[in-house]
Parts: sequence; C-alpha cells; structure tokens
Amino acid sequence: MKNKNSLKFFTPKKENNIGQWLSEEGISAGFPSPADDFKEIRISLDRELVKNQEATFYARVSGDSMIEAGLEDGDLLVIDRSMNPENGKIAVCLVDGEFTVKRIKKVKKKFYLMAENKKYKPIEVTDENELIVWGIVEYVIKKV
Repeated sequence: MKNKNSLKFFTPKKENNIGQWLSEEGISAGFPSPADDFKEIRISLDRELVKNQEATFYARVSGDSMIEAGLEDGDLLVIDRSMNPENGKIAVCLVDGEFTVKRIKKVKKKFYLMAENKKYKPIEVTDENELIVWGIVEYVIKKV
C-alpha cells in the first residue's frame, strides 16, 4: 500500500546546460514598463538554486499538511542535506521509517515537527521515536 503523503526524490542532473532565457530587468507587477528596457541573459535553475550539488535533491510534495507555509500538493522542493537543522526551518525528516516535510520547533528540551495546516497536530518527537532530519528545504518550485 502506497502512503498518500510519501515523497518522491530526484537528484539534479549533472550536465552542461546553457540554461533558459532570463529577462535581466525585473518584471513590473504594477505599471508596465517599455519592452525595450529588457535585456536577456541565460539562466540555469540548477546553478541558481543548488548551492551544494552533491547534497541537493528534489522531492515532490504529497498532501496538504504544509499549505499555510506555501507548500502544496505537487510542488517541487529543493532540499539541501548539508544544511544544519535549525529552529523554524522547514525540513524533510524520516520519522519512524516514514518521510515527512514539517517545520522544526524546539521548545526548551522538547522537539516538535509542526504542520502548517490546522487540520494536523504537531508531532512531538520523543526518545521512543527514530528521527533523522534528512535535509532542509531551500526552495519551492510551483505551477501557477
């Protein structure tokens, strides 16, 4: 039986891609600016989003437990395994053999994995749990 809230992982391809076109000028969200002002350069999302290629992975979000943090079902996460877990960071964790993505919360000597959806309760991690903080979510790529 497949867990509905499972994560599927991908690794960045190691290739010499010249990238896609990027407008060097910002895109106005207010009044339009003349199109003549745009300069185009090439951009590689791997070069832009991946700081440590050997420790970076992608995973798709499955489920709705993090919607209030902007992580929706089907979004692509950029996860860096070389980053240290810190209070308030969003992390991909392996809890008792199952992957989940939650916000880290440490209160005194207690450790919680917090959902960002009121339908879900915090997960208090105790000595009885097996916890591996697998990586820290650095970016979210989403379809609009």
